[in-house]
Parts: sequence; C-alpha cells; structure tokens
Amino acid sequence: MTTRRSFLKIGAAAAITLAAGGAIYRLAHPPALPNPFTLDGEARAVLAAIVPTMLGPLLPAEPAARAAAVDDAMARTLAAIHGLPLSTQKEVQDLFGLLALGPARRLLAGVSGGWAQAAPEQVAAFLQSWRHHRLAMLQTAYLALHDLILGPWYAEPSSWTAIGYPGPLKELLK
Repeated sequence: MTTRRSFLKIGAAAAITLAAGGAIYRLAHPPALPNPFTLDGEARAVLAAIVPTMLGPLLPAEPAARAAAVDDAMARTLAAIHGLPLSTQKEVQDLFGLLALGPARRLLAGVSGGWAQAAPEQVAAFLQSWRHHRLAMLQTAYLALHDLILGPWYAEPSSWTAIGYPGPLKELLK
C-alpha cells in the first residue's frame, strides 16, 4: 500500500531525475545560435517591391538612376539588418519569409501575384493597411519595415539633398 509520504518521496525523486536529465541534455546539446539574416529569392522581391514604395518621391525620376538608388537603399537596409542582434535578425527573417509565402502574401498583404509583378499601388495599399491595422503585431511589422528602410536612407549624406537637409552645422573655429 502506498502512503502519502512514499508518494511524495517518489515524486521528489522523479522531479530531481528529470531536472538532472534536462541539465545533462543542455550541456551535451547547447542551443544553436540563430543564423545571420539572409535575403534570397522571393524575400528579395519583397524588399525590392517595398523600398521604392516607401521612398517614393525621394528616388530619382530617371529610370537608371532610380534603379541604382533602389539597389543602394536595399544594400543599406541589409547592412542595417545585419547590425541587429541575431535574435532580432531571426524575427526580421521570419517577417520576410512570411511575406514571401504565397498564401500569406495573398491573405496578409493582398498581393495576388508575386512581389515582382505587384503594382506600386498594391504595395502602397498593403503598407497602409498594416500601418493602420487593428492588430498591433501588424503595425509593429510595418514600423519595422519603415525604420529598416528609411533609417539607413536618411543616415546616408547623399540622401540629404532630396529632403533639403544641408547636413550638420559646422562649428566655426576662431
């Protein structure tokens, strides 16, 4: 017959055994660090569709210069993402992976074809819907995209002329 005392002893011994087994497993198999952010395939098309929409009139009108500015903005955005902690890079990777996935793209962004075929109006509508969405998670995703694209753009001195910013004031030395 099992007594209350023997039941508690068996339960405590089982808990200690499980904790020791978990500790041994963690020592033998440390958690893998997240991989650095990579942008490939359809995820690259997501960024290529969003960048010109976010930057809009700040980009040059001439097609070759516009394409070069978009490529430069994408490179700066990637550099900004690589400057984030690995765990944050993983979250950004998940966001781009979600937007690259066909059903999620259609449901969450309203883009029926691929991102490379998306009209600028479709991309702008998607961004505005996330910007003002009732779900805070989608608003946060919009703000992340906004900051990751516009932050590096405005950090670059070559972008200042487009907004009429003369640059930091120079101190006069006497």
